[in-house]
Amino acid sequence: MIRRQAFKYELMPNGLHQRTLRRFGGACRFVFNKALALQQDNRAAGGKFIRYESMAKLLTGWRHSSETPWLADAPNHPLQHALKDLDRAYQNFFAGRADFPTFKKKGRGDSFRYPDAKQFKVEPGNARIFLPKLGWIRYRNSRDIAGTIKNITVSSKAGKWFVSIQTEREVAEPVPTAISAVGADVGIDRFVTLSDGSFVAPLDSFKKHQQRLAKYQRRMSRKVKFSHNWKKAKAKVTRVHRDIGNARADFIHKATTTISNNHALVAVEDLKIVNMTRSSKGTIETPGTNVRAKAGLNRAILDQGWGEFGRQLDYKLYWNGGFFMQVPAHYTSQTCPCCGHVDKANRKSQSAFLCTVCWYENNADVVGAINVLDRALAQLSQPSNEEGPDMARIACEVNGAVRPSAAGTHRSDMQEVLYAQ
Repeated sequence: MIRRQAFKYELMPNGLHQRTLRRFGGACRFVFNKALALQQDNRAAGGKFIRYESMAKLLTGWRHSSETPWLADAPNHPLQHALKDLDRAYQNFFAGRADFPTFKKKGRGDSFRYPDAKQFKVEPGNARIFLPKLGWIRYRNSRDIAGTIKNITVSSKAGKWFVSIQTEREVAEPVPTAISAVGADVGIDRFVTLSDGSFVAPLDSFKKHQQRLAKYQRRMSRKVKFSHNWKKAKAKVTRVHRDIGNARADFIHKATTTISNNHALVAVEDLKIVNMTRSSKGTIETPGTNVRAKAGLNRAILDQGWGEFGRQLDYKLYWNGGFFMQVPAHYTSQTCPCCGHVDKANRKSQSAFLCTVCWYENNADVVGAINVLDRALAQLSQPSNEEGPDMARIACEVNGAVRPSAAGTHRSDMQEVLYAQ
């Protein structure tokens, strides 16, 4: 199988390199925004969507225009790729996978890409990389590069520059070493709870740094906007955000690596996080209720990084030969895994579950994880023409991971099935 993987390193540019990187990033941002404005004007005039090929022809004129002569100083391929990024953003919007493209702001994630491997050179032994119109730049060689280099993306974050080297290589078809299937229920009190009863405590990265962040934000608010002191205060705020993001990413990587290495099938809830974290402020005519509490809940949900947790589980299980599934999330914490009774009263509190019919008792998060696994196995038991689910079911059956659904079984039989491992 073909594995595409990116290796990210921190660049160590000198003063001239930093100024040039900012110029190139600004040029790509300008091209993206100019093309987006042109698309919007064309749409308002009743015109059809302008595809990338037509936009690329316009780019040639922009590079040679007397109004934007500085575009010619930037490499051509990254500018073309900025137009490809916009075209992809529109395609994702048309397909319902993303919101409408928005204009890029200065200093927020400037990046550009070199798509042609013939244009750059990488010397891991000397820990340096050659980029067109930039020359040789040092980077922190923290890990070896595996595979054939296909493209390079340069990006900035919190005042630092990074290079992401995407590679492609042929690897043997992975065979899972784990034999178990598990359901995962994400939450706030517990970051993730598994159907076998184990759980991972939350990191709460933002909560830990919230007071320090508020202190620097207050200092920044007292400065004159865009003054030299304001920029220095803003840099401190940005560094705190960087520390929060790095700690969260490291925590999620460790959690997903452990889970993907120990289980052959992992099922999670298909949560609509955007809807869950929507503000309840309302309008002046119809104000919302419990706005402050809902804002705190939204902040706690976003602090966990559930979306990134699912994304990492997906590709890590695929690399290990396992399978990742998403199931509907409705009533997972209110359904009894023993008798199948659904009742809001089953969940006595945030952590306690007690069925009002068969008196099955367990932690509410564990119950939710068990129901998630049951729904995944029920989907796998249905006939399908798709190769993936059938292979997943065969793998689970061979390894003894598939168990009967909890619904319709006696409590003693259910407990025997659940805890026999």
